[in-house]
Amino acid sequence: MVVSDESGWSDLGCNSWTNLSLIRSRLDAGADPNSEMFFYGRPLHAAAEYGSPEVVTELARRVDDVDAEYEGRTALWTAVFNHRLGNARALVAAGADPWRPMMNGWSPGRLSFAAPTLDLFTLPAGEAGLSSAETAAVAEARRLIATLGRFDDGHSITCVAGITAAEAVRRLEAVPADDADIEEIMEDPWEDFDASLAVLGVTDVPGGCVVAQPWGYGASSSDVIKRLSVGTVCYGLFANPKSGNQGAVARDGVIEEWDTHPGGGSVSSEASAEEILATYLYHGHAEAYCYAGAGLRPIDNRSIAGQADMWLRLPEALRC
Repeated sequence: MVVSDESGWSDLGCNSWTNLSLIRSRLDAGADPNSEMFFYGRPLHAAAEYGSPEVVTELARRVDDVDAEYEGRTALWTAVFNHRLGNARALVAAGADPWRPMMNGWSPGRLSFAAPTLDLFTLPAGEAGLSSAETAAVAEARRLIATLGRFDDGHSITCVAGITAAEAVRRLEAVPADDADIEEIMEDPWEDFDASLAVLGVTDVPGGCVVAQPWGYGASSSDVIKRLSVGTVCYGLFANPKSGNQGAVARDGVIEEWDTHPGGGSVSSEASAEEILATYLYHGHAEAYCYAGAGLRPIDNRSIAGQADMWLRLPEALRC
């Protein structure tokens, strides 16, 4: 029976798991390598995600079971999911099983094939590799991430499946924004921020359209995404510079998920196989995650880079 026990593991930060002498001294002083900690889970899982191969090796030789699970995954799965190649190799050397079934069909070995750069395992006879749909999802993720690139925080987007930019304007009951106003906002959106929040850009992309605001959260407000999602699905994102990415999903006028963390590094063991793969593929790429979720396939990054097809001003009822 595993008991949640912080004794011996208190006051450790993420970087502590790379300090072999510190971890070894804690273990020698009686810290339980099999316990569960409040923030990090099991010590071996923490080392697999944040630590060094040397610390992983030390903990692996002291635990009762190198394949013990925490929240549905082993330490090896955690290392693979976080692209910690050296830690994954150390765990395999310690006897961890790459093909242990878990996480809705995503064993550590199978998950690694979604990122061939890991080059960890050879598919053994009798084990399933990636399906054709999963292989296509991997290829599209790489293309989409490269196409969009990276952006500073502070912007918001809503990716809408299956409707045109013109239809988005109609649903929002918006009017065209004046070109001179757009130029002024681009130069200094903070001069009159309340007025700036009422101005959005909208762009057609293959698969649907994107509503974006480079300077604030207006494009992903609840009223906006509920209107846009009628009869379809929307993925919204505000790249909050203070608290990180804040996501939302709306379907047919109803918000299904709110304050999610697209592009984040965690996924529930209860998630679908598709969601586990998407979280893995788009780790650290929140914008691309939203485009993919809505099935959008942009050929460039104009829709998010302040080069919208048209700029519009929201009616008073939809202003933040």
